[in-house]
Amino acid sequence: MTVPLPGDFALTKIRGLAGAFVGAGQWLVGDGAPVHHAFVYVGGGYVVQAMPSGAEIIPIEDASPVVAWSAGRVPLTSDQRMVIAEEATNLVGTPYSFLDYASIALAHYRVRPRVLRDFVASTGHMICSQLVDEVYKRAGVHLFDDGRLPGDVTPGDLWRLVK
Repeated sequence: MTVPLPGDFALTKIRGLAGAFVGAGQWLVGDGAPVHHAFVYVGGGYVVQAMPSGAEIIPIEDASPVVAWSAGRVPLTSDQRMVIAEEATNLVGTPYSFLDYASIALAHYRVRPRVLRDFVASTGHMICSQLVDEVYKRAGVHLFDDGRLPGDVTPGDLWRLVK
């Protein structure tokens, strides 16, 4: 079993209707990853995750079972780990938006209207994978160098990064 350090992120499966919805959305963008959700370990046995009710901090034992950790796959300094954990904690309460899924899907097909992209970016809402990408970006760690805009990240994108 991998022992996470503060700043590591985890990828999980979600059961039930929510997992089916996320899985269907990922399938629509050609993302057949076996994960649906991501969260950031902030230390002390706690994780921060984006949820439809807003980003929350919860005990790790209350989170979905982990399929994969980023531990050892995304090199981080102690300072970067501290910033990631702090920034994740600062995002607790950040609203969630299902519109972000649509925006990411349209970006995948290169048909996203600029007005939608700008609107989604201006709201500050985040789905789980966007939260992970954002806190890493705030720590100076760019997870993707493929030209995508910040936040155009699915759990499957994170999966491919660490598998």
